[in-house]
Amino acid sequence: GAQHRPGPAAARGPFIVRRMQAPRVLPTLAAGCVAVLVAASPAEARPRGDVAALQVALRAVGVYGGDVDGLAGPRTRAGVRRLQRRRGLAVDGVAGPATRRALGRRGRPRWGSRPIGPGMRGWDVAVLQWQLARHGFPSGPMDGGFGPRAGAALRRFQAWAGLAADGVAGPGTRAALHRRLPSTPLRFYRPLGSGWTDGFGVRADTWHPGLDFPAPAGTAVGAAGRGCVVSAGSTSGGYGNLVVVAHRLGVTTMYAHLSSVAVRRGQCVTGHQRVGRVGSTGFSTGPHLHFEVRLRGAAIDPSGLFL
Repeated sequence: GAQHRPGPAAARGPFIVRRMQAPRVLPTLAAGCVAVLVAASPAEARPRGDVAALQVALRAVGVYGGDVDGLAGPRTRAGVRRLQRRRGLAVDGVAGPATRRALGRRGRPRWGSRPIGPGMRGWDVAVLQWQLARHGFPSGPMDGGFGPRAGAALRRFQAWAGLAADGVAGPGTRAALHRRLPSTPLRFYRPLGSGWTDGFGVRADTWHPGLDFPAPAGTAVGAAGRGCVVSAGSTSGGYGNLVVVAHRLGVTTMYAHLSSVAVRRGQCVTGHQRVGRVGSTGFSTGPHLHFEVRLRGAAIDPSGLFL
């Protein structure tokens, strides 16, 4: 939804976005290309960084209006076909070498072909932005450009992963981005009794790092579990009035856009204890609670963590 706008295994070959078929491996099409595995069904399809980069490029040239989700679905296939018709190419829905060339600088270079640093643009930068977001370090719009926000997100991820935080995505960073996504065994109470409207994950070309719970202004917000408050009060960013509670195992929960705060830094709380009231402070267009769960700073999906 529009309520919350928080601030601050890539293959090399053509990208198949045809209708899903039985699993098969396509033959290599050109030197330096590798086969692409086509998933058996949309439910089994896994998001891929190269598909996300293709979606970023298609959005930039105005032939795709869907989410940058890394899934090769019908809308992505339709976008490829629109580009191919526009450029006089064979309309087959396959983002092969000719289609990639038609995307210009947005279609190159491939992921893993160079270290990525400040000021760079291209296909591989879009893959990096998408991978960082999936691992809990979104950097604003995924547009294939390495700006200050991408640099800051990259350094945070590198520090989180135990790498030298130099702001350059080389082989070590790429390997870390292909590891398992952050997760926690902890479980939590819902901070509000209502359900959420906006979930965790991609939102057009950005990434929503939490859940939005709509509720009337002034509704009491409860702590999601036992922990101690590490931050409480007004912030200068998009979160407005914010409470952050530290739990075990490096996990924190965040409660944003509050109209008022009911706890202080250093105070320990139990599950369901009131930490504040629903509001619309910060970058918000209506009263709701923005709730996040983070593991050592990496945003993770809270939706599967509730008791």
